[in-house]
Amino acid sequence: MRLSTKGRYAVTAMLDLAIHYEEGPVTLAGISETQGISLSYLEQLFVRLKKNGLVEGWRGPGGGYRLARSPEDISIAQIINAIGEGIDATMCGGNEDCQDGERCLTHALWEKLGNSILDFMDGITLASFLRRDKVNAVVRRQQSDLAITVADPTLNDTADRPRLVTNFE
Repeated sequence: MRLSTKGRYAVTAMLDLAIHYEEGPVTLAGISETQGISLSYLEQLFVRLKKNGLVEGWRGPGGGYRLARSPEDISIAQIINAIGEGIDATMCGGNEDCQDGERCLTHALWEKLGNSILDFMDGITLASFLRRDKVNAVVRRQQSDLAITVADPTLNDTADRPRLVTNFE
């Protein structure tokens, strides 16, 4: 069982929003640039995230997306479920027809594994994940990289694209 690119990118984008939760809306272009995720892919993900009440869209100058709830109130499992990924380690998609239309010998094992993974992800909120030391190191590195890009846009080939500017400590 693997978590798809869709699931990984959705969690990454939501973490980016959580980082900037107190600062207001974040553009998808800003997330795209900071996290290296295609803008068109983000647009598809955010339709599902918005439909499931995890993000709110803001139009006009200063617009973008922000979390619909506090980072403390959004779990990784909610994000995975919102984009239609789910967690299923069975071969039959939970239909219990894995072996010639019947439940296979190991179905209960894989079902319990999937439930354990879902419980694990449900116990991790965006806020709790961002409090981890190694995650904070990545956040600082990305903010430093972004500060360099904003200070000297000639350092990359995206100078004409909008970019996220944040307050740095």
